[in-house]
Amino acid sequence: MKRFQPSIFAGLAALFSLLAAAGAAVSDRARELHRSSLVFDGHIHAIEREFYHGGDIGQRKPDGQFDLPRARDGGLGAMFFSFYVTEDYYPGRFETKQALRLIDACITQIQANSAAIEIARDASGVERIHAAGKIAAVLDVEGSFDLDGDPAVMRDFYRLGLRSMQLSAHNWQNNYADSCCSGTFRWKGLNDRGRAWIREANRLGMVINVSHASDDAISQAIDASTDPVVATHHGLRQVNDIPRNMPDWLLKKLAAKGGVIGFQIGNEFHNRKVFDWVTAHAGKPFWDTKPVGEATGPLTIFDLDRIAAPKFPMGGSAAPEDLKMTVDDWVGVVDRAIGLVGEDHVALGTDFDGGPTLPRGMRDVSDLPLITDAMLRRGYSDERIRKFLGGNLLRVFRQITEKRPTP
Repeated sequence: MKRFQPSIFAGLAALFSLLAAAGAAVSDRARELHRSSLVFDGHIHAIEREFYHGGDIGQRKPDGQFDLPRARDGGLGAMFFSFYVTEDYYPGRFETKQALRLIDACITQIQANSAAIEIARDASGVERIHAAGKIAAVLDVEGSFDLDGDPAVMRDFYRLGLRSMQLSAHNWQNNYADSCCSGTFRWKGLNDRGRAWIREANRLGMVINVSHASDDAISQAIDASTDPVVATHHGLRQVNDIPRNMPDWLLKKLAAKGGVIGFQIGNEFHNRKVFDWVTAHAGKPFWDTKPVGEATGPLTIFDLDRIAAPKFPMGGSAAPEDLKMTVDDWVGVVDRAIGLVGEDHVALGTDFDGGPTLPRGMRDVSDLPLITDAMLRRGYSDERIRKFLGGNLLRVFRQITEKRPTP
């Protein structure tokens, strides 16, 4: 048998890569299943580009990973519309003011695009908005809106429409819960104020997002909470042994209480080769915030804006293509989690525009159908795929939010 020459192999590989990038690799069956499912992404950075640089989320962008036109192309039906209070604002205690500025930007942008997107405050709202052909936006904060954990501040943000919040202060130390990656474990998980914070979140019906929290903080939050907790954008430590990922024992505990883990889409979480490449080229792991606060002299919030602005939109690294995982490799990580805790506790949590180096052949949110196609190739049932794409997250969101509190 005549063998192909290496140049022919290279040409075929390039062709397949182009086809995948163009979306041609998605089967008709996958497109139809994806179209008819509620695709509910647990973590998308939707506002920082517009906050820092201007523009409109309703305009198609030539770069980055998210905007509303590309989200519609990707079949997105609902999302945790995340706004990120970066660590830059913490040393000067500007975190609450910055969170207010960002939630104002979220509301303004969503209202300006009301024909395409609407704020959802509970699961019934998600269903109603999705049925109307619009994207349901659940307001979610990444990082801290109050390093002290004051329940009065939480109630104010609840009244503004916030329905999901991070337990830890991203990769920084707050005054009630340890982060996975702050360098110190001051509270050995949670302190009494942290447990009070959880009680108030439960009373209001707020999602407790444990991504970025330490193992002990997550474990204690699961114990303290009367509701399931959600890791909105995470990975498995058995795949990549970094503190930002979840160990098997903790995932089992989260699932046993009814929680879900949303899988971040980036190579850095699930591909040790790319993690090592990115760390070597940056000179530090992606969660390192040591440079924050090193600036001398008093800084206004506008000075901090100028420091934070160049970070957004947070695209992926320039890691070589041959090091990157494929979408099928990424689904293989989800499959490991299903083997541990079952299909009812896994979800989508991409972190688009939050810095992930996307799988080979994936460009942005418009390529979400590639995941459905990869799951069909793995032999997943339609029911399992629908659960992963949005059903599991919607179920937990309903359990948490539909209590009708009086704040």
